[in-house]
Amino acid sequence: MTARFCSALGWDMSADEALSRFLGMSIVDIEPLVAARIGQKVPDGWRDGLARELVVALGRQARLIPGARELLVRVNELGIDWRVASNSSDEEMAVKFARTELTDLVAGRCFAAARNGKPKPAPDVFLAAAGDVPAARCLVVEDSALGVTGAVAAGMVCYGFDRHGDGAALLEAGAVGVFRELEQIFGVVG
Repeated sequence: MTARFCSALGWDMSADEALSRFLGMSIVDIEPLVAARIGQKVPDGWRDGLARELVVALGRQARLIPGARELLVRVNELGIDWRVASNSSDEEMAVKFARTELTDLVAGRCFAAARNGKPKPAPDVFLAAAGDVPAARCLVVEDSALGVTGAVAAGMVCYGFDRHGDGAALLEAGAVGVFRELEQIFGVVG
C-alpha cells in the first residue's frame, strides 16, 4: 500500500522496501521523507488517502501472529497489566484487532501516538500507556527499531520481536534481547 502511494509520486519501491524502510513509522513521519525524496511537497490529501487505504487493507489482510492470542490470554491469567502502544491510528488498530479476533482482549488497552503526544521514536506513547506505573517497572516488546528507540528513551526495558530476521536492528536500537517466538517472552515475565 505505502509502496504504491510512494511509487505514484515518483519514488519507485517494492512492498518489501516499504516495509523495511517504514516499519513502525507513523504516516505523519513518512510524509516528509517522501517529500524530501521526490523534491516537492506531497499533494494535498496524500496522507489522508494513504491512511484510508491502510485501514481498508488492514481490515482485509491483517494476520494474527502465531501464538498472539495465547500469549495475551496467558498474560491476563498471570495478572500482568499490559497495554498496546502504537503509531497506528485508533481506526487502524480497531480493524487490525477485529480482523485478527483480538478485540475482546485489547479493549481499553490501546494507546495511539496520535492521541498521546509525538509518534515513536519519541517516548510519549509508551509513557502514556504506562500511566502511573514507573517506566523502570515496564517491559516493552517491540518489532521495530523506532519502537525500541522510543521505549528505551522512556526508560523502559525493551525486548525486540523479530520472527523472520536476526534482530540486529532491534539490538542496535537498544533492545536487551530478541524473541523469535512469542512464547519466549515467558522466560522473562514468568
